Amino acid sequence: QVQFVESGGGLVQPGGSLSLSCVASGFSFSSYSMGWYRQAPGKERELVARIANFGGSRTYADSVKGRFTISRDNAKNTVSLQMNSLKPEDTAVYYCHAVNNWHDRWGQGTQVTVSS
Repeated sequence: QVQFVESGGGLVQPGGSLSLSCVASGFSFSSYSMGWYRQAPGKERELVARIANFGGSRTYADSVKGRFTISRDNAKNTVSLQMNSLKPEDTAVYYCHAVNNWHDRWGQGTQVTVSS
């Protein structure tokens, strides 16, 4: 059974930091590219960051470059997103995502709210 356990979301003031974590199980983690997406109210889901199977390639949305860092630990089936210098426009539900040539899998999402 495929499962994602996402954690680390919450309420933070502008300029603050949060670290999201996603622990996956039920599939071969290292055979998947992993990523984080987000969806704000009234907006489409968008890619935040993606990391290749063994961490060699990372992609970021322009809006988060220089502020967010994605990483993975294949031994622990974990992908993380370190978010610094958070802005109110980063407020959204953040989703863990796994994809390979055959499957596309989503976590349940964790809320991040940036507000004073």
